[in-house]
Amino acid sequence: MARPPAARGKVLDAYIALLCEEGDRAATLEATAARAGVSKGGLLYHFASKEALADAVIEASEEPIAKDIESMSSSAEGASVYYVRTSAEVNTDLDRYLNALQRLAQAGNKAASEKIEITSERWYQCILHEVGSKDVAHLVMLTGEGLYAQLALPGTWYERNFDGELDRLLELVTSIKKLGHLNKK
Repeated sequence: MARPPAARGKVLDAYIALLCEEGDRAATLEATAARAGVSKGGLLYHFASKEALADAVIEASEEPIAKDIESMSSSAEGASVYYVRTSAEVNTDLDRYLNALQRLAQAGNKAASEKIEITSERWYQCILHEVGSKDVAHLVMLTGEGLYAQLALPGTWYERNFDGELDRLLELVTSIKKLGHLNKK
């Protein structure tokens, strides 16, 4: 009797959750199977090893990443504002995959590191295409990354100091984009 395809998704989701919450060391086959509510044999039916699970995460991450790149490229607000605005969105499907990739990369998974590098380059190229200046594109990337890092940390420092000010930050990004176009001329 064939295993239901839903079991594969449950196992992958459980592995991603463990990676994000506890890291690579805690995301064992046994812990993943228990979290997914399947036997270890059921897990092994879909993923022959922990490396196969990691490969599946890397492969599955492409869908939300590609969707994000497409949204960024076609955004009416522009790639730069889109990038910074969405950097403030945590606990999304994309965020889960990016966190899982980061945990895999920190554990030495070269394919995950490469996926992160390629994704960052794709974001950068979208922004660069819009603003026309490497320096401005770099500034936008660092702004988004800094915002994301602050919101991902436990604690309330960001909320205490900047809660409700994202729109003002996005206005600054729009102003900074103009500098890129001036420098291009």
